[in-house]
Amino acid sequence: MSYYSRLSESFENVPRLPLSRHTKYVLISDCHRGTGTSNDNFLKNQNLYYAALQYYYKMGYTYIELGDGDELWENRSMKQIIEAHGDVFYLLSCFHAQGRLHMIYGNHDMMKKSLRYTVKHCNAYPCCCGNNPHLECRPLLPDIRFYPGIILENVSAPDTRDVYLTHGHQADFLNSTLWRFSRFLVRYLWKPLEHYGVLDPTSAAKNYTKKQKIEQRLHRWAKQENHILITGHTHRPTLSAEDSCYYNSGSCVHPYSITCLEIQQLQIRLVKWALATRPDMSLYVAREVLAEPVPLN
Repeated sequence: MSYYSRLSESFENVPRLPLSRHTKYVLISDCHRGTGTSNDNFLKNQNLYYAALQYYYKMGYTYIELGDGDELWENRSMKQIIEAHGDVFYLLSCFHAQGRLHMIYGNHDMMKKSLRYTVKHCNAYPCCCGNNPHLECRPLLPDIRFYPGIILENVSAPDTRDVYLTHGHQADFLNSTLWRFSRFLVRYLWKPLEHYGVLDPTSAAKNYTKKQKIEQRLHRWAKQENHILITGHTHRPTLSAEDSCYYNSGSCVHPYSITCLEIQQLQIRLVKWALATRPDMSLYVAREVLAEPVPLN
């Protein structure tokens, strides 16, 4: 199957969410939450992510995760990931309880496409948040489902284009069709070598040539299908008024920052969350808009 067919297939029988001037979505990809060890690339930015999540929860946004939320190639146990980041999963469960959480799976958490896997590993564990005993105990993410894609359907202006959301690994043969082989290499070869600074050459996020090729394929699909396509996977945040076909939310494993895309009032903007310093030298988590809002039309 070609990359084009894999992308098109990802949007068959997927949820369609309303998109209007009154809806607010935040799109975050590639958290790669791990088990809290030295290989956990999410660990350095977990406080930034949690602060951003609190902001979006209080501001009434619906959270959409565009895949690779959990690092299940390097780690076998979803339970250990939940225990390491219990406060994050508790906040995600608050979104879920209000119907404001929607999840897409990527290549690094491909196992979540199995309903049996999600029922066993994502629904059953109580999130008690040992770091904060005052938080309410509840089932983690009851009845959560992970999808290959989600479509934001423009209900305000039906003649305009809808927004298609997916992870983006479908444009990468090694990380889609051969994902089990890639997982084997990451788990038993590149993970041990990461301690010595050796980067995984098969990763789209770490290989510039491969990253560029995948993004060209994603852009080509969006342009030929006349859709707005938003993905993650390559970890390179992208938003431009000159290119109204393809955008990328970036990742949560940038050095010292995370990026995401916000959709509000039928406009999309690229945002960075990072540590900043006040005049009195105290630190705080700052939200910075990286690009002017682009209309979704």
